Amino acid sequence: MRQLSALDAQFLNFETDTNVANVGGLAILDGTVSRTGILALLEERLPAVPQLRRRLALVPLGLDHPYWAEDAEVDLDYHVRELALPPPGDDRQLGEQVARIHERRLDRTRPLWEMYVIQGLAVGRSAVYTKLHHAAVDGLTGAEVLAALMDPVDMDSAGPVPKPEPQPPPTLWRMLARTAMHAAASPLRLLRFAGETLPVLDQLPVVSRVPGARLLSGMLRTRPLPPVPEFAAPPTPFSGPVSAHRRFVFAELSLAAVKQVKDACGVTVNDVVMALAAAAVRQWLVDHGALPDRPLVAGVPFSLRGKDSRRGKSGDGPGNQVTIMLTTLATHIADARERLAAVSTGMRAVKERFELTPARWLEDLTESLPEPVNGLADRTAFELVGQTMPPVNVVVSNVPGPQFPLSVAGVRLLAHYPVSVITDVSGGLNITAFSYDGHLDVGIIADRDLVPDVWRFPGYLRAALDELRDPVTAS
Repeated sequence: MRQLSALDAQFLNFETDTNVANVGGLAILDGTVSRTGILALLEERLPAVPQLRRRLALVPLGLDHPYWAEDAEVDLDYHVRELALPPPGDDRQLGEQVARIHERRLDRTRPLWEMYVIQGLAVGRSAVYTKLHHAAVDGLTGAEVLAALMDPVDMDSAGPVPKPEPQPPPTLWRMLARTAMHAAASPLRLLRFAGETLPVLDQLPVVSRVPGARLLSGMLRTRPLPPVPEFAAPPTPFSGPVSAHRRFVFAELSLAAVKQVKDACGVTVNDVVMALAAAAVRQWLVDHGALPDRPLVAGVPFSLRGKDSRRGKSGDGPGNQVTIMLTTLATHIADARERLAAVSTGMRAVKERFELTPARWLEDLTESLPEPVNGLADRTAFELVGQTMPPVNVVVSNVPGPQFPLSVAGVRLLAHYPVSVITDVSGGLNITAFSYDGHLDVGIIADRDLVPDVWRFPGYLRAALDELRDPVTAS
């Protein structure tokens, strides 16, 4: 019996008709894969993927975080669906179809995932789009779920997986007993949170902007910490509350070209990805006459796996193990190389703050509050921050993937594009990259109303990479 963490539960609490917490991936396949083949594959692999077998078990009256209960018989006929694009089956049609599916909330009475086999793509290809709820997976575990359904091209299929021992569902009395234990421990958790976090309030995203936070942390701190930049997200056309509708586009970039730039400029692959995102967003803002004269603020997901070993938390457990750090995106700098240098400097500062501050401050705070208070606070704070002082303009993420070819149900995987989340708080634009087999697969999700011309972004990204690479290849 496993209970959702406070962070897992937050992804349930903030969800509304417009703030939808789905994450997913779009697999492009070099040939036709059948729904029958996908069903057979899932029958084989489902025992190895607990995230696809679990449904929510709610605590009565919402007194505590929900639990995961194993679904004895997952209705694969419900979860796996098939559709076909009309001719010509081009990328725009595929992106529109994925956006329409991605924006719909998942049924919380079933395991929180759906899979769509998409036929009719140009050049005889097909696609598989999979979406899961963020309460069940983070970026890394989401990639692990999809990897469990794939095989290296030059190896035989992994075949069936032994079925795990069935886990009994949580009983009412056991849930209530644990709820009472959690309530009794809440004051201690709150004291621990205060002792560890108050001295570094000025280092934390969003919280550092609360009046008095810097003064209080300065009074309580016993060791020097680096100064924190003033992160104030300037208004942009894609800032503000999002609608219920999405647009999704995707682009493939050369990972070798990214590494050329990385080596020539003495930065990291992630720095180059951030700089490409900055260039693309800058060009979109220029084209719309809306470029702010100060840098945009980007939210950058950081994995907590292996980061925090205190109180028995290795950071390698199930559930969400992620936090968001803020950095400036240097969109105000016109020169591509100078922009890359500024982005790299900003990312080094982010990593320093990440190492110096409590990794799980938000989880510790929410764990110290009763769940009914937590749920209301999550929704209220999310709405208030989203409408009054959004801390982030855009989310940019880079997830490393396998550098060898894979197949799905015997059909070669050509590309795998991430499909992520946008919210009122994080802004109406998310750019996520996934490296696979020598290329960088970039998925861009945007609010349909705030960024109606999101298909400009693949061209922006390619032009940005050329702009950084040309001086390297010319020298």
